[in-house]
Amino acid sequence: MKSAPAGFELTVAVWLLLAACPLTVSEWRISQLSQITSYGIFAMSLAFLWGQTGLLCFGHAIFFGVGAYAMALITKGLLPGVGDSTVTGLLAATLLPGLVALIAGTLVFRGRSLSGAYFAIVTLAAAAIAERAASHWSLIGGFNGLLDVPPLRYGVGANRVELLAPVPVYYVVLGAAGAMYGLLLWLERSPLGTALRAVRDNEQRTSYFGFDVSVYKTLSLALSGGVAGFAGGLFVTQFGFVSPALIGVPLSTEVLIWTALGGREVLLAAFLGALAVRSVESVLSEALGYYWLLALGVLFVASVVIFPRGLLGRLLALSLPRRMAAPADPGP
Repeated sequence: MKSAPAGFELTVAVWLLLAACPLTVSEWRISQLSQITSYGIFAMSLAFLWGQTGLLCFGHAIFFGVGAYAMALITKGLLPGVGDSTVTGLLAATLLPGLVALIAGTLVFRGRSLSGAYFAIVTLAAAAIAERAASHWSLIGGFNGLLDVPPLRYGVGANRVELLAPVPVYYVVLGAAGAMYGLLLWLERSPLGTALRAVRDNEQRTSYFGFDVSVYKTLSLALSGGVAGFAGGLFVTQFGFVSPALIGVPLSTEVLIWTALGGREVLLAAFLGALAVRSVESVLSEALGYYWLLALGVLFVASVVIFPRGLLGRLLALSLPRRMAAPADPGP
């Protein structure tokens, strides 16, 4: 049950390297890395759903966007009686998307449970509908979205202070990423994680052994949606703006690419995949102009064909317990 030493050391080295970035990187780069780290949390949430439970969600940005909108509405004081604190906003950004995912999972997994391509198509359609609906909902700003979203704040009343300096913001976001990584990793290594992998590998056999497959799928979707919403809440405090683009198909597609390139079976690989791709995008756009998206697509296809576990998935799989490195088998 012990983790492989090399993998553990590699995982620790990655987090220490990220923590040391402000020592060698400019403040402007740190502010960019802080935003990208929010995307990394988003990618980990999809890796938990896709890699652990086998649910390929083409509408995962719905949860990210709902979290971002919830954070913006609360911190801007647009919801009377709720308050405008950062803590309340982050709680709402986590719980509301989780509730949305719970309701969605109950609807699609009960009875004739959706799976595979059918689930992917339904979530793709849901993302398109959600983006369209957000564009016409005046309460959340419609097509123009919500501007001037407050940054992270701490304190109460007149003593409340806005967190504006890039380095403290970075460490807060990095700490949140580490906490989410620890939580999801703990869930993966718990009996719940074993059951989710059993559902991923063989639903019929898992059901035969008495597990309610629909419940586990719904729970996985709800947990993943809550973490994605939390990432959206963190992101909008840095970006200062939320629009329907954060809830639609393009972002849902991007997070799939980040997770697949990094490695969907390993949380840290998906996290690093998001950081790497978002960091490279600006370089590709400058070098290739309008063709950078084509280059990214080619890279994605090559990764799926040549590295089915992702560019980092096989390497970082060493950080898992040995019995978890291979797909779980729920029975003989």
